[in-house]
Amino acid sequence: EFTTTVFISVFIYKAPLSKSLLIVLSTLAFILAVPFQHYQIYFIYNLQAIKQDLEIWRLISARIICLDLKDVFCSCLLIYNFRIFERRYGSQKFASFLLGSWVLSAFFDFLLVEALKLAFDMSVNILPSGFLGPVFALFVPFYFSIPRVQVTHILGRFSITNKTLVYILGLQLLTSSTSIWIVALSGLMSGIVYHNNVLEVQKLLSVPKWAARTTSLTLEPVFASAEPTIEAPVGMGATLDIQRQQRMEQLDQQMMLAQLNQTNRRNRRQDLQEQQITFIQCLSCWEDIPSAPGIVGRDRAITLDVINIHLEVNPMTVDDNAE
Repeated sequence: EFTTTVFISVFIYKAPLSKSLLIVLSTLAFILAVPFQHYQIYFIYNLQAIKQDLEIWRLISARIICLDLKDVFCSCLLIYNFRIFERRYGSQKFASFLLGSWVLSAFFDFLLVEALKLAFDMSVNILPSGFLGPVFALFVPFYFSIPRVQVTHILGRFSITNKTLVYILGLQLLTSSTSIWIVALSGLMSGIVYHNNVLEVQKLLSVPKWAARTTSLTLEPVFASAEPTIEAPVGMGATLDIQRQQRMEQLDQQMMLAQLNQTNRRNRRQDLQEQQITFIQCLSCWEDIPSAPGIVGRDRAITLDVINIHLEVNPMTVDDNAE
């Protein structure tokens, strides 16, 4: 069985960038919230100061460090859940997505603010600070790439899936302030643009190989998690690394198979409902046919009994747990 230390090590292992973001963002936010509060003015995302006073440095400082500890907590939880993309695509591609969405979201921030001013005469000068644009942008590959697996039901109607908690965290982050929806919308727009590679943006905004190699040699040993010393008995891999890869592949296959089974059950239920409607229509039509010289009453009664027995023996219901 896994101990707590091994469990944490397994889920942070092979995700050094996600781990570094969790540590750095939470540490800097705590430092600015407690001992160095008087420096928070330099990390306010003030759009008016950027445009009029040309304080361009705020585009970097105010869009990395979060001043609200509640936003930091929700952002770190979301980054922890989105670490699966670093494992799946690699640290360089994951860092490229974060960089691209971070740059694009800054452009969409100004675009949305100007659109609000022109359309509704609404002036927004200050937006929430923090690494929020890329966090909201990660919802785009999360929605399109991660299969939806049903876990349970609440009150028999509301379906709970493996993605429900992540969406709830996103909604919680969305309700932290009145203007954060602008940052959320710009993050989603940047995620869509980068995910679909609009105008070859993935080539323009990507981490160079030399930078990824340098970071891997210098910073990865600092933030990389130690290999778990206890492993669950999975697969026939010759090394621990291969066994972990087999475990992750098995989890992906289980999620895809569960989604496929759910689709098959839905299609089968629809087919059986159509068969039931057809039997009922045939039965009602047969009962409405008047007795005729070519139809013997005894044969007609026998046929009705056969149809009724078929409906009783083969009820048109599907057990959701039959798969």
